Amino acid sequence: MNSNEKKALISFLSIYVGSALLLIGILLYVYYKEEIKNLEKTCSMQLSNESMKIKADILNSYMNHKEYIPKKLEKNEIKYALLDKDKKLIFSNLDGIKFLDLNKKFYEKDMFHFYIEKLDEPNIPIKYIVMETCKGVQDRDRMKIYVVIALLLSAVFVGCIAYLLAKILLKPVRDKIKDMDNFIKDSAHELNTPISVLMTSVSMLKNGKNPEKMMKYILSSSKQISQIYNDIHFSAFEQMNENLEEKFNLKYLIKESVEYFNDISITKNIKIEAQLEDCIIVMDKTKTQKIINNLISNAIKYSNNNSNIKVKLKDAVLSVEDFGIGISKQQQNEIFKRYKRGNTIEGGFGIGLDIVKRVCKSYNLKLFLESEPNKGSTFFVDFKSIIFQSS
Repeated sequence: MNSNEKKALISFLSIYVGSALLLIGILLYVYYKEEIKNLEKTCSMQLSNESMKIKADILNSYMNHKEYIPKKLEKNEIKYALLDKDKKLIFSNLDGIKFLDLNKKFYEKDMFHFYIEKLDEPNIPIKYIVMETCKGVQDRDRMKIYVVIALLLSAVFVGCIAYLLAKILLKPVRDKIKDMDNFIKDSAHELNTPISVLMTSVSMLKNGKNPEKMMKYILSSSKQISQIYNDIHFSAFEQMNENLEEKFNLKYLIKESVEYFNDISITKNIKIEAQLEDCIIVMDKTKTQKIINNLISNAIKYSNNNSNIKVKLKDAVLSVEDFGIGISKQQQNEIFKRYKRGNTIEGGFGIGLDIVKRVCKSYNLKLFLESEPNKGSTFFVDFKSIIFQSS
């Protein structure tokens, strides 16, 4: 992973994880605040219930003319104190006695919650019942821990999901960059051969050595460069929607291409044979020529030196047969994809057959292949669907 990819990954993770944690944090905060309110209500109700029990016992004792004797409560976490009208202590087992504020009904101080219940009976010396518990604070602290743990687990989970998503999203980008890097390298390699031949031929021509042969090499190299440029231009600008359809004889268009590529195939001493029938079609002439040129160019590229290429047009089916390296069954499923090549030794960009496939698809032409490794390949294009029908 290069530095740009790392920066993109870090940026994506920061934004995704940060925004996700912000949302989760807000939800957890709202949940926490609501739970704290519920805990305080529960705590207040528990203390109120216990104080009412004590109050009932006090009233019952004095109604029976008995002195109230403080009892131990069933719930150990709740403690209480009794005070007279002068706020003097009558009984207490409180832990937070020094924090008492008898002017409030329910409040929290340090680690305790207090609940104050008043008695307004003139004949009873007990005027205040003070209830105390630390359970509410403990529950709240426990809730804080749960919320923090939930946030941390969410961060880990969201981080993992974000990382996996980033890897999935970056994969096609990385593949595209890799393809483009290979394309640039292949461009340099592909152009290097005809340019080198061109420069060598010009140099030889200046020295007057075999001018006729050198002119053939110059013509061949120039046409190769022109063909490379046309393929790159066509593929880069996606001229698939610009259809200038016209009626023409496919036979003569193929004948022109065969004559054109005979000047290119001379560098490998390959002869292109043509057996052509008349076939009137209605199609974009430039795109039709792209099909023919790329099939012949591909055949030259993967043919052995000193071999033949057979171009036939029979019953509106164009076939281009070479006797080269061939294509395995596995490669046949991939060969029409962009940047896919039969091998890396023969050069090429892997865009020629992709152009052929896209043009055929736009006109619903049948495109198929027969090949056997080390024996050669034959590409077929069926033009029957666009034959001109005279009325």
